[in-house]
Amino acid sequence: MTSAAPPAPEQRVEVPFMDLAGGIAPIRAQLDAAFARVLDSGWWVLGKEVEAFEREFADACGTAHAIGVASGLDALQLTLRALGIGPGDEVLVPGYTAVATWMAVSLTGAEPIGVDVDPETFAIDPALLDAARTERTRAVVPVHLCGRPADLATIAAWAAAHDVALVEDACQAHGATFAGRPVGGLGVAAAFSFYPTKNLGAIGDGGAVTTDDDALAERLRLLRTYGWRARGDSEIKGDNSRLDELQAAFLRVRLPRLAVDNARRREIAGQYLRALADVPGLVLPAGGDGHVWHLFVVRHPQRDMLRAALAERGVGALIHYEIPPHRTRAFATAGQTLPVTDRLAAEILSLPLHPTLDDAAVDAVIRAVREGCRA
Repeated sequence: MTSAAPPAPEQRVEVPFMDLAGGIAPIRAQLDAAFARVLDSGWWVLGKEVEAFEREFADACGTAHAIGVASGLDALQLTLRALGIGPGDEVLVPGYTAVATWMAVSLTGAEPIGVDVDPETFAIDPALLDAARTERTRAVVPVHLCGRPADLATIAAWAAAHDVALVEDACQAHGATFAGRPVGGLGVAAAFSFYPTKNLGAIGDGGAVTTDDDALAERLRLLRTYGWRARGDSEIKGDNSRLDELQAAFLRVRLPRLAVDNARRREIAGQYLRALADVPGLVLPAGGDGHVWHLFVVRHPQRDMLRAALAERGVGALIHYEIPPHRTRAFATAGQTLPVTDRLAAEILSLPLHPTLDDAAVDAVIRAVREGCRA
């Protein structure tokens, strides 16, 4: 009697953290047509494509205006400048965020004041705003980090009570909602990034500001182009920060797919949350109905070990953000103490999550995490 053959080993599935080319494939023909349309128009800066995208994106965010600019960082710093914020002022920002949030404040001449975050949501902790506020505080910038809206109801009430402008950093939250309303129209203005890895990404860089304030929108349009209303006559000291026609045309192709792409992100996040709930030592991210899962960020006390274990199994994982802004050389001299942010920076790990990830890849990530946490 012959013994049964041993089971074949499972085939290794390589799962890179991001697959930008894979996201292009289903819409390649539409992107090619958009490219040809812009080339044939002979108009490549601040033309009909930008105007059309601004209308369409404003509609998607439920706002009166969208102003296209060169990047998410520019969207935030130009908004602060349009509000008159500058040298001598302070702006409250979360400790755990991309350095661009802090950098945008500093580029206006104002000082970013780090406020520690909620350890579950990673968002600015509203309970700490009072202690951080001074007579120089002009604005608060809650970041909808990883696609999860911050507690805008509490923050908005606090901001109104203290005559502080609320500016949303929505650079990771395209299509997210808070209390049933799209982010982007819940403060005086909101900054968006269209960096290629975002939920709504360009094929290059870009950004936008959304607002319902007509005067603020007009000032932003002046600021993005040398302060010009009429060519050559600078009314104010402006910048050169314009969303170009080509990126606007590409974004017009991708915007109608945003809801479907976000639905797939939610589906993948749900699979991770269910399959990894019982893994010892692994802390899963907080969900929520309005979350659009730009990133799926777990925590583990031996984060570097887990990341190495995932790499051995063919799964790419990234760290957002290993050096938080207050620990960078650019801002360390401020001497701000943010213990929750420091703890998160030592423990967080982002797993692959994007709309083109198929179920086999999701299963491979789940298997690798479970095995890695046992190693």
